[in-house]
Amino acid sequence: MAPVLDDLLNAGEVEHADQAVHLAALAQLCSHLFEAYQRQYPDETAQANLDAIESQQRKPSRL
Repeated sequence: MAPVLDDLLNAGEVEHADQAVHLAALAQLCSHLFEAYQRQYPDETAQANLDAIESQQRKPSRL
């Protein structure tokens, strides 16, 4: 899964169609990791969510 993650983070896409098969597994892994982190650090997670929302609201619209 590392090559798939590398492609997504660096290029914003997968290079080969067969890599897309791993996206569901990668998404599930990320979800489990986030849920575990959120259980362990609920205050920090809530603050990060608020910071992300605030940051998005400051960005100009691309319309």
